[in-house]
Amino acid sequence: MKGSGAARVAALLASFVLLRSPTARADTKFAVDPEAGNNTFTAVFDAAIGERITAVSSAVACTLAVDEAKLEGKASCSVPLTSIRVDNDDVKSEHFRQWATNKTVDPRKCVFTLELPAVKLAQPVEPMKPVEFETEGTFTICGRRRDDRGAEKIRATILYLPSEKYDAAATPRPGRRAHKPPRTIRIRARIEGFDRERYRIGPRWTAGWLARVQQLAPVVATAGTIDVSLFAMEPEAQ
Repeated sequence: MKGSGAARVAALLASFVLLRSPTARADTKFAVDPEAGNNTFTAVFDAAIGERITAVSSAVACTLAVDEAKLEGKASCSVPLTSIRVDNDDVKSEHFRQWATNKTVDPRKCVFTLELPAVKLAQPVEPMKPVEFETEGTFTICGRRRDDRGAEKIRATILYLPSEKYDAAATPRPGRRAHKPPRTIRIRARIEGFDRERYRIGPRWTAGWLARVQQLAPVVATAGTIDVSLFAMEPEAQ
């Protein structure tokens, strides 16, 4: 590292990022802005003989606390239920809200959260060189954990975007100073085999839908794939 003049960075998802610079800091904060418009959540449920359903949100928020010296840390991400659009259709989106809340919770109070309590990278990452890693995270949906209270496996790719390669001014963020953009990490992650029924999302747990459970079973997939694409940024020094 000495004399290289280049920041060395390591990062992680769901929004999890780990950084290492020539002068490593023990407690660094990063954030994903839910209002930026470029932080997306996409879930696809593709039934073999039925519909391909796509749920999308661009209101992903994350907070990250990292130890740059140890290349480890933790993260918490969330997506409001009301921000999720299903097939860009009002009726399908409303039906999904009913399934997610089981019609027992106000959709405006329902949030999908993902917790990554402890992740460690094996090595730092050079600028503009994507690196893959795997970890696990715990979902909570409208206050419900997975039926076995287990975690989901996550595969992710991280990329450090130095200021000369990435125009930080293009994305709004608190306390921006044009002369020194904050450090930025792009995070792309995938969760495969996400089973919505393990979180009680579906007609069988929702009043008014019970009579349609058998009718919907072959045309609405229970397992799907979740992809997220995020930009995590360090607040600028005051």
